[in-house]
Amino acid sequence: MAKILVVDDDGAVLATIKLILDRAGHDVTAASDGKEGLAIFDSAEFDLLLLDIFMPGMDGIETMRLVHRQRPLMPIIAISGKALSLEGTPDFLKMAVKLGAISSLQKPFKPAQLLEAVKNSLGATQHLPSPNAVLSGHLARSP
Repeated sequence: MAKILVVDDDGAVLATIKLILDRAGHDVTAASDGKEGLAIFDSAEFDLLLLDIFMPGMDGIETMRLVHRQRPLMPIIAISGKALSLEGTPDFLKMAVKLGAISSLQKPFKPAQLLEAVKNSLGATQHLPSPNAVLSGHLARSP
């Protein structure tokens, strides 16, 4: 299946996501903050990144910006346990999608919601051009 990096500062959430995705057959690597996640991201190839928005040190928005600088087409699912926006406050999950996340999940979410988001995100990336084609400035032709 897919090679997935999960970055979340809540150990219980991180362990739960890892367990659900492992059981679904994915190869999951976990990181507890943005800096650790970036270091792991730099050392291996991943198909998908699940990224908590609110973490101490380097938050998910900054982490996402740095990941996309290296791999512009990296699919990212933004996750957050913060309440949805109240009038006059930003909705950080919507903001993350506008800034490049392929989708978002509000914590707590059910295992089926997580698996569906992962499936949809991985499916969407199959229709994107390869990173090498984007970097070379032209798109490879499909057979």
